[in-house]
Amino acid sequence: MNERLEAIVSGRVQLVMFRDFVQRKASALKLTGEVMNQKDGTVRVVAEGPKEKLETLQAKLHKGSLLSRVEHVTETWRPAENAFTKFSITYE
Repeated sequence: MNERLEAIVSGRVQLVMFRDFVQRKASALKLTGEVMNQKDGTVRVVAEGPKEKLETLQAKLHKGSLLSRVEHVTETWRPAENAFTKFSITYE
């Protein structure tokens, strides 16, 4: 059964290739969802898939990309909504 991980990542996570990092890691894990910058400087991640793969992505969110500096990750777990067909970067 699939689950849904919703995360808000704060720190130095915009303009440092963080969304690309998340998209590549999530796609490699065959997860679906999206990653997007928020106006407050955080990055929002929504990912769906098997819990063990989501936990792998969760660990990568805490570590961050080479140029980022993750200060905090707020996570919410829910049942999957099957709202996505792939993992993409959303631009607002």
